[in-house]
Amino acid sequence: MNVRTRKFIGAFLLVGFVCAYAIAVVMIGERLPDLGWVRGVYFAVAGLAWGAPILPLLSWMSRGGGDSGEG
Repeated sequence: MNVRTRKFIGAFLLVGFVCAYAIAVVMIGERLPDLGWVRGVYFAVAGLAWGAPILPLLSWMSRGGGDSGEG
């Protein structure tokens, strides 16, 4: 599979993951105690934590090689 195809597929996976992640974070956030600092810490951590699961997808999307015919 060439890089262009992987980026096309990865773009849909990325958008889908971010949407699902945002919904999950909000659903969990609604169940937190009604303390401003607790919610602030939770949303700060959750707002940064989405990047870690995305790294393997980004690596896969930009991996060279494939059936490009170049040699």
